[in-house]
Amino acid sequence: MPSPYRAIFAAPGTKGFSAAGLIGRMPIAMVGVGVLTMITEIDGRYALAGALTATIALSAAVLGPQTSRLVDQYGQRRVLRPVTLVAVAAVSALLVAAAGGWPDWTLFVFSAVAGCVPSVGSMVRARWSALYRDTPRLHTAYSFESVLDEVCFILGPPVATMLSASWFPEAGPLVAIVCLLVGVWWLTALRGTEPKPHPRHEQPDVSSALRSRGLQVLVATFVATGAVFGSIDVATLAFAEEHGHKSATGFVLAVWALGSCLAGIVFGLLRFKGRVEIRWVLGICAMAVSMIPLLLAGNLPFLSVALFVSGLAIAPTMVTTMALIEAHVPREKLTEGMTWTSTGLAVGVAIGSSVAGWVIDAAGAGTGYVVSISAGVAAAAVAFAGFRRLTRPAQGEERSTDGDGDSSEVRDRVA
Repeated sequence: MPSPYRAIFAAPGTKGFSAAGLIGRMPIAMVGVGVLTMITEIDGRYALAGALTATIALSAAVLGPQTSRLVDQYGQRRVLRPVTLVAVAAVSALLVAAAGGWPDWTLFVFSAVAGCVPSVGSMVRARWSALYRDTPRLHTAYSFESVLDEVCFILGPPVATMLSASWFPEAGPLVAIVCLLVGVWWLTALRGTEPKPHPRHEQPDVSSALRSRGLQVLVATFVATGAVFGSIDVATLAFAEEHGHKSATGFVLAVWALGSCLAGIVFGLLRFKGRVEIRWVLGICAMAVSMIPLLLAGNLPFLSVALFVSGLAIAPTMVTTMALIEAHVPREKLTEGMTWTSTGLAVGVAIGSSVAGWVIDAAGAGTGYVVSISAGVAAAAVAFAGFRRLTRPAQGEERSTDGDGDSSEVRDRVA
């Protein structure tokens, strides 16, 4: 491992919470694809599969920030464990209902409750921020976490689709909730690195983190970005089935994640000068342009190459987004702020997967990527429109968005 990555693990407990976070966030890559595969294996309805995935995502968009707001106030352990139990119970009920042929409305009810699954990635990033805030190590830590996100998307989709397609339809989501339960319990058992909670009576401002104008731009852009992700998941599944290789869907999506993973590793080794807002806009634009070759794919190998190239812009953009959140959200609301961007992605995934499902059912698999391109263009448009908001520092907050500062407190802690 390159030395900048070794350095971030100098603080006690970092290896443990990072490993627990990796296991706990596997469901973000497995549940969506697992539910898609499960429903299409059972009755072949892409529209229903996309709608259920959208319901889970929309529910997460509503419940996720509220969960994280409670975490900021009361701590990770007190909030995450009961919420995780509810999410696991809801997904389990969804699997039983799907296998038993229950009415469609019951599937939507259980999917809606399943959306309370916590944003484990935000919890881990909050721990890194508590350790390395205002130091160059935070950039490396965020890059490392983005790499782990992509590791999840490299491993998760192939495992979920392979299990659901070749073992039994409910296998993929079932394994996902086991990972969630294990990861959250392990993470919350590590009390030494848990960020200090900020009870409401200690906060000078009890309003939502979303009142930040800069965060509003990030969330709005991520809605469109999530639509890219959601539509590509559904379109790729349909494309692979159309070409007689449905079980290869996860591997094709893993190639997409691999591109992002490699880019994230390199990005974490670099030290940038200049305005982080410009890098962020360029990353969003690069994602939009990289969608175009997907329309030209005539077979799975070509599609895999096109997805790999498009993935190169993802992790760097996500890392830059975390830096911007640090600049625009008060420290006592950081977990909530991070989760709002995940919420934007979740809403976008809901929109993208639903629209792509309807388009595919009506016009075929290849047209699903038109939704991806349209969403990419929308993301770039919102990023440009909101650029001036991002260049204005949050009122009363003076932080380095590039992580170029230093802190004697952190040096003391990791010495």
